[in-house]
Amino acid sequence: MSFEQEWAAQKQAAAAGPSPRMRLNQVPAEPGGVGGSGVLATAPPEKKKAANTIENVLQPGTRKAADAADEPTKGAVAAFNGWDTAAGLTKAHTHWDDQVKRLMSRLDSEKTALRGASNLFTGNDQLTGRGFQPVKSNISGV
Repeated sequence: MSFEQEWAAQKQAAAAGPSPRMRLNQVPAEPGGVGGSGVLATAPPEKKKAANTIENVLQPGTRKAADAADEPTKGAVAAFNGWDTAAGLTKAHTHWDDQVKRLMSRLDSEKTALRGASNLFTGNDQLTGRGFQPVKSNISGV
């Protein structure tokens, strides 16, 4: 088949409409696609509340739990001085402290992200509202 023949067949197929082999199995339940309402909803007060919970409950509680292990571990290391158990406890406690630092860092990141998202959405809403001010003043002035 030459190029011209193939091209003519393609144009004829396009003019005839979609191929009968192409079908949808179902139609989306809602206009605009499958799932969701099509409305972006955020809750800045809930984000701020979650960030405050991290700051005022989770971080102090985590720090308190981490500090509570310090004295008993030091006492156990002293009691097992000269044994391999003391070295193992020291290594385990160092690992514990490292994990606590990582957890505290993660909590800080989550808290910052929650506050940042809250501020970002609020700022975008306000910016969008200011963008419509000229339209509103033209409508009310008419």
